[in-house]
Amino acid sequence: MNSLPVKTPRAVIADDERLMRDQLRARLQQVWPELEIVAEAKNGLEAVQAVKDHQPDVVFLDIRMPGLTGVEAAKEIAQLDLGEEALLPEMVFITAYDQYAIEAFEQGVVDYVLKPAEIERLQRTVERLKLRLVQRMQDAQDTVIDQSSFQEGPTNPAISDHSVQKSLHMLAAQITGKPAQYLSWLQAGVGQSIQLIPVDQILYCMSDDKYTRVQTAKREFLIRKPIRELVEELNPSIFLQIHRSTLVNLNAIEGVVRDERGRQEVIIKERSEKLQVSRSAAPLFRAM
Repeated sequence: MNSLPVKTPRAVIADDERLMRDQLRARLQQVWPELEIVAEAKNGLEAVQAVKDHQPDVVFLDIRMPGLTGVEAAKEIAQLDLGEEALLPEMVFITAYDQYAIEAFEQGVVDYVLKPAEIERLQRTVERLKLRLVQRMQDAQDTVIDQSSFQEGPTNPAISDHSVQKSLHMLAAQITGKPAQYLSWLQAGVGQSIQLIPVDQILYCMSDDKYTRVQTAKREFLIRKPIRELVEELNPSIFLQIHRSTLVNLNAIEGVVRDERGRQEVIIKERSEKLQVSRSAAPLFRAM
């Protein structure tokens, strides 16, 4: 296999305290001198815009910020349309409260650093980030596959236990002290009436112009609720976001195949359509 290209890692720092931003920048320079800080933000809204403008590899987010908290900003960042070829940044939360260092962090999907950012702890975070960035580049390179290497029929994927969205839901619940509440039904207008769709009967949800297509085994419904809202309202242990425009019920997945470009596609049980998996979501599926 060809060696991976050398790419200068880029980052955004978001913290409402200037001294904290300055300190983090200085200590990152010590432990990760090749990292380029492309922007700083002093609130959650600025953080989201900075990620949209600069498309960094990493974003450091203070959990407590005005406008949007770090977790709220991270959720918006996860829904940004950065283009089909773009990858969402790795996320690191900066917090003064060690009670937030919970399972959501320890799964390795997102990371955290306690204030003030001690060199030793920051070094461990940086080493994990470097490994994940290398893996991302490897995953991107692996999508360029000869047709001769494709398997006949779908593979049975090993699916990651923790997506970014699931980790963010867990963290938000920890911060508020309230367990997350998820929908059991979706409402869809059918003629002059309203029909309730049991969530466990939904195979997938997909954006379709001004509507969201909700597919069950028996029929299709159109609702006005966008995917970015459904991501918050459907249980992330059951519904996996495989694309900016698509949520799929894990229990409905038959397998995963690759298209002619080597991109992953999800096959739904007893359905003919294939659902595209974005580059950012590709690491969620590992062939068994």
